[in-house]
Amino acid sequence: MRAKDLPAPVWEAVDAADVVVHAGDWVSVELLDALEARARRLVGVYGNNDGGALRNRLPEVARVELGGVRFAVVHETGAATGRERRCAKAYPDVDVLVFGHSHIPWDTTADTGLRLLNPGSPTDRRRQPTFTWMTVDVADGVLGEVQLHHLPPP
Repeated sequence: MRAKDLPAPVWEAVDAADVVVHAGDWVSVELLDALEARARRLVGVYGNNDGGALRNRLPEVARVELGGVRFAVVHETGAATGRERRCAKAYPDVDVLVFGHSHIPWDTTADTGLRLLNPGSPTDRRRQPTFTWMTVDVADGVLGEVQLHHLPPP
């Protein structure tokens, strides 16, 4: 079951962040509006569960440089098997690929050095034991600490 709103700790993280990244499956325009109003800067893409109104406002792939680190954001990357190789080939010009879709937290590095991050979901944990999201420190061209945050199910 999907939540009607983000949990309070996630809103606190939004308020503290310089940039908020969302890898799709917004499901409602209201969430996009709320994040656009509250985040200092928002980078987002649409997901497979997002209808026409969201697809009209969001790209399939977003690319942005933050603190000298090149990011791409996309919803779907395909099966877990071979993901690093496929994504390194598809995104040779970025340092970090943030993706969604599976709701399964993911943090790996391809042979090329591409870092792949999936924050999971703070509202739809599927078969995961907790609700999750990530925070990342970026400065001077370096991806610093990547922290996976957990919220227990209600």
